[in-house]
Amino acid sequence: MLRPGKVYEYNIDVGDIANVFLKGHRIRVEIASSFFPLYSRNLNTGKDNLTTIESQPAHQTIYHNAEFPSRIMLPVVEH
Repeated sequence: MLRPGKVYEYNIDVGDIANVFLKGHRIRVEIASSFFPLYSRNLNTGKDNLTTIESQPAHQTIYHNAEFPSRIMLPVVEH
């Protein structure tokens, strides 16, 4: 279980994806607590997710400052 208020570092590899971003294009990043049904549900209680019905909402905070910099690294492919 994660502790509320504690900052954790994550490196997330999104796998093989490809897109061409032309001048003026924008990207959007969505942060979610789950990806059900692709991955098993997480009820955020620390209890067995297969047998419990208790759940609680999850909250994510993305830090982006000098102490906790965030970034998205995208490869550049020359064509």
